[in-house]
Amino acid sequence: MSGATLRLLHVFSTFATGGPQVRFAAIANRFAASHAHVIVAMDGIHDAEALLRPEVARRMRRLAIDKRRTLHNRALFRRILREERPDTLVTYNWGAVEWGLANLPRLVRHVHVEDGFGPEEAAGQLPRRVWFRRLALAGAHAVIVPSRTLERIARDVWRLGGRRVVLISNGIAAERFAAAPDRTLLATLGLEDAGPLVGTLAALRREKNLARLIRAFGLAAAGTEARLVVIGDGPERAALEAVARAEGLAARVVFTGHVTEPQRLLGALDVYALSSDTEQMPVSLLEAMAAGLPVAATAVGDVPAIVAPQNAPYIVPADDAALAGALGALLRDGNARAAVGAANAARAREAFGEERMFTAWDAVLRGGRPAGMPA
Repeated sequence: MSGATLRLLHVFSTFATGGPQVRFAAIANRFAASHAHVIVAMDGIHDAEALLRPEVARRMRRLAIDKRRTLHNRALFRRILREERPDTLVTYNWGAVEWGLANLPRLVRHVHVEDGFGPEEAAGQLPRRVWFRRLALAGAHAVIVPSRTLERIARDVWRLGGRRVVLISNGIAAERFAAAPDRTLLATLGLEDAGPLVGTLAALRREKNLARLIRAFGLAAAGTEARLVVIGDGPERAALEAVARAEGLAARVVFTGHVTEPQRLLGALDVYALSSDTEQMPVSLLEAMAAGLPVAATAVGDVPAIVAPQNAPYIVPADDAALAGALGALLRDGNARAAVGAANAARAREAFGEERMFTAWDAVLRGGRPAGMPA
C-alpha cells in the first residue's frame, strides 16, 4: 500500500454487508488508485470485503475486543493508531465511536460517519450516548451525516460545532439499477412467472422491523397472487421465517439470503417496501427508486423527502395497518405503480448521482470540505 496517496484506517462495528459498507465499497472502488485502507470490524466479521475490487489496496486488521474492558481498549486502540499512522481515522456509527475517544489527545485526523441508530435509539437519543458522543467527537475534524434529520441531531443534541457537521447525501450508480433483472436467478428462486412481487432489500436486523412488513403484506395481498421477496440476510432471519409461518404466509414469502448484486432482482419487483422503525437515508431506497419502483414505506428519517412527490401518498406512519394500506393501494393500481416508479427513477438520476458523493467524501477524508462549504 506504500504507493497510495491517502492512508485510511476504517473502524466499523461490523463489516457485514449493509448500507454503510456498500457505500464504503463504492467509494473505495472509485478511488482505488489513490486511497489505501486498513479495515477493523469490532465484531470480527469482514464479509463485505467481497464488495471491493481486486485493485483496491486493503488489509483487514483482526482484533479480539472485549467491549467491557474500556481502559484496556483505549490503550489498545491508541497503540494501533500509532502503529498504523493513517492520514485519517474513519469511524462508523455508535459501535466505533470509542476510537474517537482513544484518539484524544489527537494522534491523527479523525472523521466520524453517522448513518443512524439501532433499535435502542429508534424512539429517541439515550442521554448516556449523547454525552459520550459529545466527548468522543470533540476532536473530530468532521462528522459526516447523510440526512437533514441527522444533521439537526448532530448540531442541536450532540452540540457539535456546525462547521464540523458535513451533510453528504448518499449516491448510487442509477444506471446500474435500471438494468433488466437476472432471469436465471428469478427462476432459481421460483419467481420467474410469479404474480405481483412486493420486495425489500435489508440486513435482517430488529430495527428494520420486517415482521411488520410480513404482517402488512398479509393484509394487503389477501385475495391476490402477490408474493413478498425479502432480499438480504442477518440475525433475525429465523424469527422472521417463524412470523411468516405463523401468519400462514410461508409459501408466499421468499427469503433469498444475501445477494451480492441486488440489481439482479430489484427490477423484477412491482412494489418496493420499507418497514423500518428508524432510518436516515437508506441506500436500498435509492437503489429501488433507480430501478423504477414505487415505494410503500414508513415515514422515518429523511424518507419522505427522498422519494418523488408522486410517491408521497404511500409514505405512512410506522404501523401495520398504514403500511398495508399503502401496499394494497399500489398493488391494486398498475397505472399508479408505473407513474410513481417513473417519477422515482427520474429523481434518483437527477438528485442522487454517486460522482457528487465521491468528490465530497474525498475532500473531507483529505482534511478539507466539499465544494460550496466553508473551509
